[in-house]
Amino acid sequence: MTLNKKQQKQIDAAKNKIQRLQQLLNAARRQPDDPAEIPSLEKQIAQLNAEIEKIRKEG
Repeated sequence: MTLNKKQQKQIDAAKNKIQRLQQLLNAARRQPDDPAEIPSLEKQIAQLNAEIEKIRKEG
């Protein structure tokens, strides 16, 4: 099950987004200004992880 270049780029982009969102999530947990921000960030991270899994299954 090998991924083509497009799929690999999509996965890499999603991983980069997850990394940035994880940093934002950590900051939001340290200083919870907006209570809705933490669940929103967690949801976005879960969606990106699901997208990565979907791409890997297609490959």
